[in-house]
Amino acid sequence: SVARVAVPPVRALRPVAAVGMRLSTEKNVYMARLAGQAERYEEMCGHMKEVALEMEPLGLEERNLLSVAYKNVVGARRSSLRTLAGLEKRERERQQAGDETADQRLIWLASYRSRIEDELEEVCTDILGLIDSRLIPANPGLRAQQEQEDPESQVFYQKMRADYFRYLAELRNVKSIGEGAPAANAVAYRAEASYKAASELAQTGLPPTHPIRLGLALNYAVFLHEVLGQSPEACERAKQAIDDAIAELDCAASLDAASYRDSTLIMQLLRDNLTLWAEDRGAG
Repeated sequence: SVARVAVPPVRALRPVAAVGMRLSTEKNVYMARLAGQAERYEEMCGHMKEVALEMEPLGLEERNLLSVAYKNVVGARRSSLRTLAGLEKRERERQQAGDETADQRLIWLASYRSRIEDELEEVCTDILGLIDSRLIPANPGLRAQQEQEDPESQVFYQKMRADYFRYLAELRNVKSIGEGAPAANAVAYRAEASYKAASELAQTGLPPTHPIRLGLALNYAVFLHEVLGQSPEACERAKQAIDDAIAELDCAASLDAASYRDSTLIMQLLRDNLTLWAEDRGAG
């Protein structure tokens, strides 16, 4: 007779694709960290975009790496445009003073500025497409579920979405909704819609001292003041955020050291902006 032996249970094998995906994600996260430390932010964006396309949902570290990558790429171009705006002003002053050579320099400068504007628009469009396709569910039911289960992440992504629409609105020089080109109005509307959605969720999902909620209030106020030209509304929103945080300072005790530091810094920025905007209104 044939001897009977105990046969160990067969273990389910992980699909090869799933193993490869995990390794690819791990490598991309590591490479993104390296790229960030080396200040090679375009490469960091590439790695974190791959992570966002592979990993669902993003963890806290991955979410922050994605934000840092795109923020630095966009920030460098916004800084370049501010520098060029100052140089253009100087050249126009020379032109008005009778410097005939300033005409050609202004042409060169405009061409260079246009190139940077195109780069900025491309990066903003890239991250907005990623947010809409991977990070904020299009399905209302799924979105509501994620907002309930992880309000912090959804506030973060809605704020991120609003910020990049704000950068596009700044690029198109929108001063108020209802004026300017239709395309400019469209991005301003979408920025405001995302700021409102994030603010409504933050009101119920995050404490007033949470750095993401405070950062959202700061950026929304900046948008109201600088893009829409609504200074009274910007001051009101900044003041409300400060008052809410002060009224619930006990919430700050639950924050870790880094979050507490971030919150106090953002509160100071809110105060500084509030003072500056109030002075501007008084001067006006």
